[in-house]
Amino acid sequence: MSPLLLLLLGLLCLLLCALRGRNRRDGEPPLVKGWIPFIGKALDFGKDAHKFLEEQKRKFGDVFTVQIAGKYMTFVMDPLLYPSVIKHGRQLDFHEFTNKVAPVTFGYPPVQSGTFPGLWDQIKRSFQLLQGDNLTALTDSMMGNLMLVFHQEHFSQDGGWRSGNMYEFCSTVMFEATFLTIYGKPATARRHSGMDALRNDFVKFDNMFPLLIAQIPIWLLGRTKAIREKLISYFLEASHWSNTSQFIRRRSELFEQYDTMRDVDKAAHHFAILWASVGNTLPATFWVVYFLVSHPEALQGVRQEILEMLRDGGVEFRGDRDVALSREQLDKLVLLESSISESLRLSSASTNIRVAQEDFALRLDAARSVAVRKGDIIALYPQSMHLDPEIYEQPQAFQFDRFVQDGREKTDFYKDGQRLRYYLMPFGSGSSICPGRYFAVNEIKQFVVLLLLYFELQLEDGQSRPALDSSRVGLGILLPSTDVRFRYRRRAV
Repeated sequence: MSPLLLLLLGLLCLLLCALRGRNRRDGEPPLVKGWIPFIGKALDFGKDAHKFLEEQKRKFGDVFTVQIAGKYMTFVMDPLLYPSVIKHGRQLDFHEFTNKVAPVTFGYPPVQSGTFPGLWDQIKRSFQLLQGDNLTALTDSMMGNLMLVFHQEHFSQDGGWRSGNMYEFCSTVMFEATFLTIYGKPATARRHSGMDALRNDFVKFDNMFPLLIAQIPIWLLGRTKAIREKLISYFLEASHWSNTSQFIRRRSELFEQYDTMRDVDKAAHHFAILWASVGNTLPATFWVVYFLVSHPEALQGVRQEILEMLRDGGVEFRGDRDVALSREQLDKLVLLESSISESLRLSSASTNIRVAQEDFALRLDAARSVAVRKGDIIALYPQSMHLDPEIYEQPQAFQFDRFVQDGREKTDFYKDGQRLRYYLMPFGSGSSICPGRYFAVNEIKQFVVLLLLYFELQLEDGQSRPALDSSRVGLGILLPSTDVRFRYRRRAV
């Protein structure tokens, strides 16, 4: 038998083994493979993840393993067991996944390679500049940039009603204001030129983002690579911008320490931060505005809270004057924060994932553990918790004060008579929790405050509630399946 034939037979055997998949071992969770080799249950999961996982839960219990596009994912469905998963920092790692996928998605070389020793640890520390005392400067800057964009784009209207698409309206303002806050402004202007074109290219890339995260080669995705290169090139001028946030300045300083890092690689890192800054914040802002406008009593309640907070600070609001809210004032808006939390509960479909670093027994509670294989993904899917009627009464309904109790934030939610440590998880958890979550919530608050203070808002008639677009399931906040038509006009002074 020739060596070539032996090689072909060997490759055939490997292919058959790969297609056959694996069998469940003693101590492992129930295994759901599906009938399509390699693909497994990917199509069912992608079509309606919440429905699919709830069906598997009814069949197999709170813990089961599903084959999805060549990966074996063990889902832990009981939120009372979440702390047991999150605390396994040594055996279950999140960064292995992001360090593998993010460079391929955004087009920069892996930072954990020997080419850039120590860079990854310094990058992780830089995220502290989005929190704590550093959040105050970001909040103040964002307020000024929101007022700038509103003044130049929307405050000059004559007072009559105007119609528009709500998602387009929210994302246009938030995209530019966030960009100015994070990256700064041109040296000789208050606003960047070509911002609409940049946002349009960003949307095109973002539409392909789920496929890139699924590790589909970018050359199979039409013009996506060219669009990504165009987006990255925008940041080649970042060093000439002024009023840049301390966060970006620190990252730029880190990159300058490595002579082997090309300018285009630095720009690609900046582009990745752009996606992290707005990829979920834009749809989150839309859902908050949509739910408030579609529930007039909620809108009125939140607006009244804002006006009373201003009066308590000695300010009687007038529509012909600029308003600036401090970080401390934003923290007092408990009804607004509850409205944001409720909107995130209804629109988020993130997956909290960890990669098993070794074969080990995952202890779930005092009486139960399951065997986990090295390389498997352990997944929490909080949407199932967010829509659990035992935890949230009428879970499909928007209740703007659901997270308020006795004038303070409500944190007591229960499952099976036990208080939940984790009850709302739109931003991840543990080592994978979003480091910019406080800034994201603050900028949504600021946008909504300005919108409610300065404008009257109405939905146009004849529209049903937009559905959630399932194409981004597992990645964060879901987009609306269709945009929403609304009317707005400046409030009388």
